[in-house]
Amino acid sequence: MKRQPLLLFAFPFLILAVLAGERMATLLLGAYPASPTAWWLWLELRPLSTVLWQQVDVWLGGSMAFEAAILAAASIVCWMACHAKRSAFFFLANHIALIFAGLMIAVGSHSETASTIAEFTSPKGLPYSLAVDFTLKNSLVLLLGFVACAYCHIAFLTEARERSVRAIRILALQRDL
Repeated sequence: MKRQPLLLFAFPFLILAVLAGERMATLLLGAYPASPTAWWLWLELRPLSTVLWQQVDVWLGGSMAFEAAILAAASIVCWMACHAKRSAFFFLANHIALIFAGLMIAVGSHSETASTIAEFTSPKGLPYSLAVDFTLKNSLVLLLGFVACAYCHIAFLTEARERSVRAIRILALQRDL
């Protein structure tokens, strides 16, 4: 099985597209506040990136151009990582995207009704709870992330097996010569 760079790039691109879409919808709302389409887009994409972009916006001083540059640079880095030959950087791109999606969902769930509440006790004995909102949209994003990571593992292990078989054949040829 030969790895497909486009499939390796699909999930990181999805996460970056959600972030870029929310920023674009915010920009459109600033220009056309009466647009129902812009409001619909913003309301659909905002739960996946709510707190993240609020923090980034504060850190960058509200610069949408700089935020767009960050997203473009992240897209280019992920694209290059997924196309790198003899490298496992595609592992990092997909796994970081999955961790990032999980963190965005967990942080965004803080202000929403939680469907799962797990209670923990800290080492000092203080109880606290973790609330995560497993809506259909959030669950689908996480499922796609796990599928993307599984594809990474399959592609990597297949390549490793092919390299080991090739190395054994080369050793056998060297021994025969």
